[in-house]
Amino acid sequence: MPIDAILFDKDGTLFDFADTWGAFGRNMVLRLAQGDHGRAAQLGRAIGFDLEQVSYAKDSVVIAGTIDEIAEVLAPHLPNLPLSDLIDVLNVESASAPQAQAVPLVPFFNDLRQAGLKLGVATNDGEMPALRHLESVGIRDFFDFVAGYDSGHGFKPGPGQLLAFSAHVDVTPERVAMVGDSLHDLQAGRAAGMTTVAVLTGMAPAEVLAPWADVVLPDIGHIPDWLARI
Repeated sequence: MPIDAILFDKDGTLFDFADTWGAFGRNMVLRLAQGDHGRAAQLGRAIGFDLEQVSYAKDSVVIAGTIDEIAEVLAPHLPNLPLSDLIDVLNVESASAPQAQAVPLVPFFNDLRQAGLKLGVATNDGEMPALRHLESVGIRDFFDFVAGYDSGHGFKPGPGQLLAFSAHVDVTPERVAMVGDSLHDLQAGRAAGMTTVAVLTGMAPAEVLAPWADVVLPDIGHIPDWLARI
């Protein structure tokens, strides 16, 4: 079945997860702890983040969770901070996180557009930070559709964002590829009836992703060759 549209996850897919979100984790816990390193380290442990190593545990809620889910984990440790204010802090820190491109993204997406493909982004990040991240590297205008967990379509591993993209670009799900670095991405793709493409620029290894993927690629830069083969 030919592929006429591609929907991309953002973190760990368009952007290398470790290089991008290490800075977010460090800055976020230090801000919430008002610069107290001991307190910041405690907050980091709650979300599976090592402040000293600037790294995440494989089961960290940050890897595939929404901002609301991260806030819910942190909230018991910050009883004097209203949940809505905590979510605002997380969104601000997320939006300002410098993005490390998995591959040079402007030429990559220019080539996909030239090939006539419809393109979208579905992320468990918020819509506002997602748009900021895409704009920050000059690729926002390549996408027909961008959805965050708060865009009204649900969030992964549910298929809502994916089916909304399919309807928006008028391409049936079986002619859409869902590209991501986590089980949430691939499970959503399977639930939506799409081809699933795993990439290894996130935290999950190939052996974890492979059972849910139609193909496993080192990074999104290998997608054009894969499309040519199918």
